[in-house]
Amino acid sequence: MKAGRPKSLLTKKEEEIMQILWDNGPLYVRQIVEKYPEPKPHRNSVATIILILEQKGHVSRESGEGGVFLYRAVTQRDSVRKTRLGEFAANFFKGSYLGIVSELVKDEKISVDELKELIDMIESGNK
Repeated sequence: MKAGRPKSLLTKKEEEIMQILWDNGPLYVRQIVEKYPEPKPHRNSVATIILILEQKGHVSRESGEGGVFLYRAVTQRDSVRKTRLGEFAANFFKGSYLGIVSELVKDEKISVDELKELIDMIESGNK
């Protein structure tokens, strides 16, 4: 599979670790644990999830200090974001991105000024 392309869906726990790797770059398991808020997960739990992420192709490892592995995200955040957004649109809005925006407007999560700004961005991107 091509690097940066989602290989399979991420669980919530896997996504937490990927967020830490995306935000902080390559890390050792102990450093990943340190980045968690309290209550911190057990090191073995994080190590197990990292191995699963590696098997799924989301993470790679390289030998680091003292034979301990350094882990890095292979899958890009944007790739996961786009996949998740597409799944969300398909599952809840029959594939309609307009439906998502309409819901945001209806729930007052996006203002008219923000919509105008979005339209300006789209128009300037199409030139």
